[in-house]
Amino acid sequence: MKSVSTILFLLSVLLIVGAIWNTLALKRPGFYPPKQVLKKRASALAGGGGILLLVAIILSSF
Repeated sequence: MKSVSTILFLLSVLLIVGAIWNTLALKRPGFYPPKQVLKKRASALAGGGGILLLVAIILSSF
């Protein structure tokens, strides 16, 4: 169970870092994907990272 929670923690960190990367890409001028696409992608990555983080915390408590 410890390895599963560790993997989930790592995945949640990767998703949250991806969300931060996409949020910072909104500030860069001339970045290709439209801002609406970047906002949707960042919110999806942050939501997935948050959910995985909660699941990992719950699994690590057992």
